[in-house]
Amino acid sequence: MTDAQLLIAVNTVWVVFAAVLVMFMQAGFAFLEAGLTRMKNAAHIAGKNVLIFSVCSLVYWAVGFGIAFGEGNGLVGTSGFLPSVDSLLAVAEAPFSFFTTIPAGAGYLFQVVFAGVSLAIVWGAMAERAKLWVYFAFGAFFTLVYSIVSHWIWGGGWLFGLGMQDFAGSTVVHYQGALAALAGALLIGARIGKFDGKRANPIPGHNVPYAVLGTVILWFGWFGFNAGSTLGVVSGDKVGFFAYVALNTNLAAAAGALAGTVTAWLVMRKPDVTMTLNGVIAALVAVTAACGFVAPWAAVLIGLIAGVIAVTGVLAIERLGIDDPVGAVAVHGIAGVWGTLATGLFAVPALAKTLNTGSGGFFYTGSLHQVGVQLVGLAAVGAFTFTACFGALWVMKQVWGIRVEEHVETSGLDVAEHGMWGYPEFYIPVPGGYGTEAHSHLLPNGHRHKPAPEPVPEPVVEEQVA
Repeated sequence: MTDAQLLIAVNTVWVVFAAVLVMFMQAGFAFLEAGLTRMKNAAHIAGKNVLIFSVCSLVYWAVGFGIAFGEGNGLVGTSGFLPSVDSLLAVAEAPFSFFTTIPAGAGYLFQVVFAGVSLAIVWGAMAERAKLWVYFAFGAFFTLVYSIVSHWIWGGGWLFGLGMQDFAGSTVVHYQGALAALAGALLIGARIGKFDGKRANPIPGHNVPYAVLGTVILWFGWFGFNAGSTLGVVSGDKVGFFAYVALNTNLAAAAGALAGTVTAWLVMRKPDVTMTLNGVIAALVAVTAACGFVAPWAAVLIGLIAGVIAVTGVLAIERLGIDDPVGAVAVHGIAGVWGTLATGLFAVPALAKTLNTGSGGFFYTGSLHQVGVQLVGLAAVGAFTFTACFGALWVMKQVWGIRVEEHVETSGLDVAEHGMWGYPEFYIPVPGGYGTEAHSHLLPNGHRHKPAPEPVPEPVVEEQVA
């Protein structure tokens, strides 16, 4: 084995490992979203992550990977559909010559998990009221939209040519997912009882520890998300550059947790745990574009501001009358915009040179050129993605309907869509379950299921003898 072959082998091991970390983020989304929604929808909300990743994986293999990274033009890849064995095993060869450090098959695996994350974001804003079939139809459609934008920025397209800096996807993954989520939330409407006139009524999630666990899993998986985007163990003239990217990722997330907590304390008078979690995720979203381009102090600053955005953004979206049960639009959308612009502000010239993408940021160069490029990218992606997704969902709504019936929403999507409960013992009799004699000693006296009293016999009336 030559040194070049050995390097490709090491790169491949690293990228496949990172892809597995990113796929594990689907478990994070399952816990987070199920925890922040109601018990009657828990199985549906958690299970859809398996469904949508399956749809995305097949569509991306058949068409999306070729659109995103196949040879083509500045707008779209036009080759590499239903890729052959030879094309997936090749390195730096058409139709996937973009992948110069790993085989194209490893490239597919790493990129499809990113597409799956972007698709997972969409459903957070439509949670608890979307029909199951919409996951299939819109999931396939959005995978294609995602692939087109991915080609623009990462696959050699026109924004890549302008030098847009989006290291791991604040725009490609998170901003896009949030735009589709916003379109869905606007078209599907608020949950029953969410808004009473102009007032927003709280509909708390049923399991905050689940949401905490989901956030920790996402934080863990994000090291694969960001650090894995080096696509190898050598970046430019830097060996092990992925470790630096991981360091910036962690600093931003920590800063976001603190900023989210303090902001909630000041604005809401209590350090709301869910806002701490939103602060973490918003910071991770924001630093995703910047993690390979900025200094550690800038990663901390990006995370701090993202934590503030998480709290104020979620509250602002609600005041606009938009029902977003998990805060996807603010946490992934507004924070994604901030992270993309922050990269243009704080990119270190030497790191931009290392990554051979764009130029130094305004803070170092005094030039707004890179900020301008970032703005062009945000505007183009925003217009294309929102228009396409809103249009597709509008057609689906008009022709078939995308929202479940009122009685289905009231009873819960678990039983209505799947014929089962996520927590069956709370809704139906289960032998040996809670509420039965087997567990009656655990229940307060007022809630124990007491056995029915035995019937009292009728009193015998003796006949009186005159």
